[in-house]
Amino acid sequence: MPTLNKIRTATPWGRSNATVDPAIRRLRAALTLFFALDGFIFAGWVVRIPTIKQQTGASTGDLGLALLGVSAGAVATMMVTGRLCQRFGHQPMTVVAAVVMSLSVALPAHTHSALALGLVLLVFGAGYGGLNVAMNSAAVDLVAALRRPVMPTFHAAFSLGGMLGAGLGGLVAGRLSAATHLTALTACGLALTAFAGRALLAHPVPRRQHERSATAPRGRPPRADATDPARSPSSARTASAERTASAGPGEPVGRSESVGRGESGDRAAGRGAARRTRRLVAVFGLIALCTAYGEGALADWGALHLEQDLDAHPGVAAAGYSVFAAMMTVGRLSGTALLERLGQTRALVAGGATAATGMLVGSLAPTVWLALLGFAVTGLGLANIFPIAIERAGALNGPSGVATASTFGYGGMLCGPPAIGFVADWFSLPTALTTVALLAAIAAVVAYASRNALRPPAG
Repeated sequence: MPTLNKIRTATPWGRSNATVDPAIRRLRAALTLFFALDGFIFAGWVVRIPTIKQQTGASTGDLGLALLGVSAGAVATMMVTGRLCQRFGHQPMTVVAAVVMSLSVALPAHTHSALALGLVLLVFGAGYGGLNVAMNSAAVDLVAALRRPVMPTFHAAFSLGGMLGAGLGGLVAGRLSAATHLTALTACGLALTAFAGRALLAHPVPRRQHERSATAPRGRPPRADATDPARSPSSARTASAERTASAGPGEPVGRSESVGRGESGDRAAGRGAARRTRRLVAVFGLIALCTAYGEGALADWGALHLEQDLDAHPGVAAAGYSVFAAMMTVGRLSGTALLERLGQTRALVAGGATAATGMLVGSLAPTVWLALLGFAVTGLGLANIFPIAIERAGALNGPSGVATASTFGYGGMLCGPPAIGFVADWFSLPTALTTVALLAAIAAVVAYASRNALRPPAG
């Protein structure tokens, strides 16, 4: 039975990890630094948005349109990066995207109009989206090589980097100009990319079998392996048919006909497997969307809910998202142990149910402290859903799967805040925030309903 992408619970994982190649350990450390760098640079940019708004003289509406440049650049780049990763490799593309993101974060401080800001943010968004796809694709390979569900720890590094970037940005905001601060971020990003990139490029992770098959000559079906949900012996049949077809004179006519039928059947089976893989990737993309929707909604509306609906002090209201983010980080740091104990499907269902319960409490609670408790529980519940969804999509379809699921997830993060605003206009903000609970519950239901399809087949 293949165990490459299964979560074994009978054997202690720590014992298996003790024999990991030191090169893989160094690779894991380097990749963790890239995840932290991503969160650090992005958070450092976000805390400077008010200053950039004043500098450009943009109205609130114009600023909103300019900020869409980050989203547009990221979404436009994600699918392209997936194809580039297949051609040039995840690790080189991770380094290239990190350089682009590090260089472009300094550009907004040199703009003096909303239009110019939007254009440079397209470049920044391209680096951000490309880095997310490339490093997550590399992380999927590393998870397979380690045979441990360590994907949540990479996303914990992203969360920690974001908290550090926001904290340092807040400290220097009153002392340094935006240009100085963002240029310092560029210098830090390039230095860390040079340091971690050297280790990343020096220790390539073995590609999964279905990626190696992508470079095989056309007409030859890929070899089946543990990461392919449509595993079948069709390649063996095709190879046998090719040998039979070249047997020479004297072979029975019926054998040539059977070879043709066999090749047609193999092609049909291959198309069916590809359709099934795309459907499964879409399932994980939907799960990622439901999770990212909640994160985007709480980032933009959580503090306003506490201050406006529950009369919280502005300082307490500002802590609302911090509580959510901190508990999400704690959940991701403990995600590997959780996955080893529960497995992926149970972790997805439990996470979705926990987040739904927490968000119902957070949105409908009559007191500030109960609402903060709800936000904390929501962070714990959502913590590992997105990393699991990205890892499984990548295991199914390589960088293309990561790109597809990431695009779904980023779309959810984009749709969350405006959707909350529209529903709040029609009803109320507490009612609008319950949509976060609804989508978390949908993620749990989808994960449970597709549990058999998501389980790796026996070999």
